[in-house]
Amino acid sequence: MAVNPNEDTEFNDALRKYGIIPPKETTPPTPSPPSSPKLHDVLDDLTPEELKELGEEITDEDLDRDIDSYRRQRLAQEQLQQKRARFGRVYPIGRDDYTREVTEASKIDEEGDEEEKGTGVICFLYKDGIPRSDRTFGHIHALASRYPHSKFVSIVGNKCIADLPDSRVPMLIVYRKGEIRNQLIAWGADRERQLEELEALLILCGALDISRGPLGERRATDGDDSEEEDDDYTSSRMRSAATSTNTRAPKNVRAQSKKDDSDSEFEFDM
Repeated sequence: MAVNPNEDTEFNDALRKYGIIPPKETTPPTPSPPSSPKLHDVLDDLTPEELKELGEEITDEDLDRDIDSYRRQRLAQEQLQQKRARFGRVYPIGRDDYTREVTEASKIDEEGDEEEKGTGVICFLYKDGIPRSDRTFGHIHALASRYPHSKFVSIVGNKCIADLPDSRVPMLIVYRKGEIRNQLIAWGADRERQLEELEALLILCGALDISRGPLGERRATDGDDSEEEDDDYTSSRMRSAATSTNTRAPKNVRAQSKKDDSDSEFEFDM
């Protein structure tokens, strides 16, 4: 008797059990349809303006109230972030702006700062077309966005210091309370540097306010032991990342202005 191995019978099942005929081909399961996105997932992708337009098109009153409430919440969050962030980007400056935008700006205490520790200002001297300078400029932009309570300014190197050799570029000069705290000369000339290394050095020299954390949000200070452990770990990690760098002592760089507060006269020991 001829056996049809494709038939679904008890006899064929017995034959398959003992390997006389090949196993029955299984039909792949039908994939389940994707779940419908939740309302907040959809609203998260919309700007406040788009949320307003959507609310005007909705006829369901309950849904309209939900969308309007969500839009107001988003607007409040954006306004709060703008209020917290004093800077948040890199400001290009000229030589004549140096005293006002760097030295004097570093003396300004943030509103509500009881310690009166001024503002961390990082002046980035660069030259386009030099790979290490271009790469560091990208890191500067990222850090400026990450730490909006610190001020980042940029200026072409030889526009700030006459005849600055390319071998000294890029250069970073760090100020706080009107004083130079640190300087980095020819950053990345010895090897390719990572963003985390630059971030670590700027934190160690006091340019970045780690108590506010990335994005400028002040951390809680409730005396939690776990928070102290996090601080110890962060400090250790920062010191490790900053080891063996090409930093120079602050005393090697001096920026002096005329009595009329003009920024046209600079003196740098190179």
